[in-house]
Amino acid sequence: MTMMMRWSAGALALALTVAASARAGDAIPSFAELLAHKVALKPELVGVHPRVFVTKEGLQALRDRARTTHRVEWTKVLANLAAMKGAPPPVPGPQERRSQNNVAFAVAEISLAWAVERKPEYLAAAKAWTLAAIDYEPWGYTYNKPNTDLAAGHLLYALGWAYDLLHDDFTPAERSRIAASLERHANLVYDAFLPRPGKTLRFTQNHDFIPTSGLGIAALALMGESKDAERWAALARAHHHRAGQLLSPDGYYYEGMEYWIFSTPWLVHFLDAWEHATGESLWDRDVFRNWKTLLAHALLPDGQNVFDFGDIWEGPLTRAKKGADYERAFPGGALQSNFNVMYRVAARFKDPEAQAIAERYAAFGHSNLEEYWTLLWRDAAIRPAPMSAFPLQHHFKDMGVFYYRTSWEKDALAFAFKAGPPEGHRTAALLGTLPEWSLDSGHAHPDAGSFIIYANGRYLTGDTGYAGLPTARNHNTVTFEGVGQGVEGDHDVWRGAPYAGFDGIRIRDIEAASSKVTIVADLAAAYPKAGGLRSFTRTFAFDGAAFRVSDHFTLASPASIEWRLQSDTPFEIETPGVFRNGVGPAIRVSIDEPKQAEVTREIGKLKVPGPPGSITSGPEEDRGHVLTARTKAPAGDSRIEATIRVVR
Repeated sequence: MTMMMRWSAGALALALTVAASARAGDAIPSFAELLAHKVALKPELVGVHPRVFVTKEGLQALRDRARTTHRVEWTKVLANLAAMKGAPPPVPGPQERRSQNNVAFAVAEISLAWAVERKPEYLAAAKAWTLAAIDYEPWGYTYNKPNTDLAAGHLLYALGWAYDLLHDDFTPAERSRIAASLERHANLVYDAFLPRPGKTLRFTQNHDFIPTSGLGIAALALMGESKDAERWAALARAHHHRAGQLLSPDGYYYEGMEYWIFSTPWLVHFLDAWEHATGESLWDRDVFRNWKTLLAHALLPDGQNVFDFGDIWEGPLTRAKKGADYERAFPGGALQSNFNVMYRVAARFKDPEAQAIAERYAAFGHSNLEEYWTLLWRDAAIRPAPMSAFPLQHHFKDMGVFYYRTSWEKDALAFAFKAGPPEGHRTAALLGTLPEWSLDSGHAHPDAGSFIIYANGRYLTGDTGYAGLPTARNHNTVTFEGVGQGVEGDHDVWRGAPYAGFDGIRIRDIEAASSKVTIVADLAAAYPKAGGLRSFTRTFAFDGAAFRVSDHFTLASPASIEWRLQSDTPFEIETPGVFRNGVGPAIRVSIDEPKQAEVTREIGKLKVPGPPGSITSGPEEDRGHVLTARTKAPAGDSRIEATIRVVR
């Protein structure tokens, strides 16, 4: 099949205009308007429990599913109930990373298991874990955002849902204790996320919409029983209304795939609870519809690894099945991708393509952090579309990321190229119109112009993984006199310069015909501190067998330029001027211009993240290998040309 596509600057501008323009009902209201929105339960749910995600009638439908269409999945859930494997961590609560999050998942899981199965031992465990967690102090880390951050969101969600599901099973005294704990913690989260003069809110960041998701669920569980529940609910709705409108309509998630896995279930939990309990839907957003496209293309042909731009695991260590993150991210050796979110998207939009993505991930043996939600989320009546329904290439125009593969089979060649602002072009247009909105883009790396290549069953170039201090030198891009992108020196390199300036980072043009692709990107705007840089254009071309990276610079004064290529394995000299990064499937690299470039081979060094609240304090760690070409470029125009050939 011959395929011709071209995205010009004009077409891109048109697409962005369409994306930014409001569909009917999509105007962005003021935050004051959002807070003033009247919230109320559906009339038939007032004074009724359960009501947040499911009613008593709905529970009977779940029992039927558990014994028929969903029996296999549900049997696995019951065989691995965390709360049945031991007592809950004692008060004052565990402090290990994500440990209280795991308590929350155990509470939600065992509460649903009791509600569906009605086994006395499940009820006893649900009570024990719930009544322990309500007394933890603080919810979260003692040393970083106690009672107002991720763990607080997790526990508000789980304990709020447990209160709702087991309402009639708790004694009045138990209900009173749980409600009092929920009220105290909900008010703390409410105060932390309420706008005030001079305060800004980070609606698109997971540390915002996870806590406010938990706040909303607890509010719906206590509506009519707590005097503050309506105001909690209004604030949670305001934050999620904002998140749905401000996240890129592309469906691409700027924080990277690890954070898509970690974060997006919380958007879905809020959307589902809100619609079920109040009747108002906030689902009608392109961002949710287009997650299927991200998941289709982000997964590498091997079905386990992903195109890992941004903060994600430990790069080469994780890919080598080593390091601290591997066991957590790949329990049992298969990716924990939280793909069951796509079952819910498929069911909500009656979308066979979203169902296809969920089934594809399931076929690769992936798991979910909350497996029990498959019972509610998977609609067995939706038949998945064939993967042929998805084009083999996709340009996320707002975010500036292009994906390509030769097929949907395991033996495919695939690559991705990235050149866009950290949270997309649309954000540049919207940010100045919403004074209470600020960005926290630290999980998006200084990697404009970077690329990842996978072929012959092997990850062949970059990326380097989660960083405490991200730097351009850890990516397949360029530095000038050692100066990288954004304002390096903190976790969020993008915070030190006006975001509007980054709108100039863009894929200017794409030509794609059959197996040939040429991408042209403007990158100079990514380097606000490289004062001598006037223009930087990267042309990234693939001819079906080899890649050509052509960089054109215009400098105000002479400067050293450092061109870098990352690899999981060392680069060896194959012949003079030609380097190869393996004896099996590999790439063969030559720096074609300038001939006098100094080429070195080094171990990649990365400043890894420290503990929560001290993310920049981690140690330096070896992360793969890097081939660096250095040249002293004169004022005016200069070029660096490289060929990367895929070899078996």
